[in-house]
Amino acid sequence: MADPTLAEVTARAYTVPTDAPEADGTLAWDSTTIVVVEVRTSDPALPCGLGWTYAPGAAVGVVDGLLGPAVAGRPVLDVPGCWEAMSRAVRNAGRTGLVMMALSAVDTAIWDLKARLLDLPLHRLFGATRDTVPVYGSGGFTTYDEARLRAQLTGWLDQGIDRVKIKIGEDRGRRTDRDLERVAFARQVVGDDTDLYVDANGGYERKQAIRIGERLDAHGVGWFEEPVSSEDLDGLRFVREHVDADVTAGEYGDRLAYFSTMLRAGAVDCLQVDVSRCGGYTEWMRICAVAAASGLSVSGHCAPGLHVPVAIATPDFRHLEWFHDHVRIESEFFDPAPVATGGSIRPTEEPGRGLVLRSADVERYRSA
Repeated sequence: MADPTLAEVTARAYTVPTDAPEADGTLAWDSTTIVVVEVRTSDPALPCGLGWTYAPGAAVGVVDGLLGPAVAGRPVLDVPGCWEAMSRAVRNAGRTGLVMMALSAVDTAIWDLKARLLDLPLHRLFGATRDTVPVYGSGGFTTYDEARLRAQLTGWLDQGIDRVKIKIGEDRGRRTDRDLERVAFARQVVGDDTDLYVDANGGYERKQAIRIGERLDAHGVGWFEEPVSSEDLDGLRFVREHVDADVTAGEYGDRLAYFSTMLRAGAVDCLQVDVSRCGGYTEWMRICAVAAASGLSVSGHCAPGLHVPVAIATPDFRHLEWFHDHVRIESEFFDPAPVATGGSIRPTEEPGRGLVLRSADVERYRSA
């Protein structure tokens, strides 16, 4: 095969309303924006690569103005070289936050195109270490009443998912009685044989989180996500040292140094990484190597359809978040949508990620 080069990088933003009001400990929202990137060579007979991120629509301008020109004319098969070119191009714009989300979308699209050109499933290109990816059901928003929460929890159980997570830390930790009532209710619904997780989204203060953590033990909660802000590494370590549940954070990480600092601080029991934010598949693999050197496993944050190929290839991978909003969006946007069966996802054996964007069907959500 001749060494094909990148000729076209396009980005579009789509804003999808939630199916009900949603909130966690520190934020409320009524829609989610997905930015979809497609990359192509100059040969129209060749396939296109598909990637995405969950970011504000302004990420489209970053792709169009900085990232696309940086990789134009570069070999598709040299994905790390493309990553370095993009990283240099955004030096003055900053390599964090929105910019890194946009870079993540382009990186995952180029990897998808490379695998398609090689006629390989993406997880085979990376190198599979398992056959399936374990998932946990995630949602349980603080805005849900008991009927809606029960329906969501039992829906996951019906799919064979035996790990579930709900939001706590309501109103920045001001509703602790309701937090604990909802945890007790969730345990009653799912029974004793299901792993129960909670996510405070940084809603508590340090000692408050410890007091809550002690109460969570009575309900068998084994995963305490962001009990305090993920920026408070000393606080995370302090909570971790005083509660039984695994303390975890990292979903906002957008550079290798962020995760290295978190690990050196001893802040978490399991490192959360989001491939749609951290710098794509290229940076994910570097981050996971650092985590492995620290003896920690990795959990994938949200965007299930995007994570599956690289999760399959990560030896010390714990589980992937089957997040309500992103499951809804990816089920509507991509064909075939990822499906969790028996508590796990099995990757496609089609080339690349095996997904096609339903462009005409989702055009009504187009926002940028």
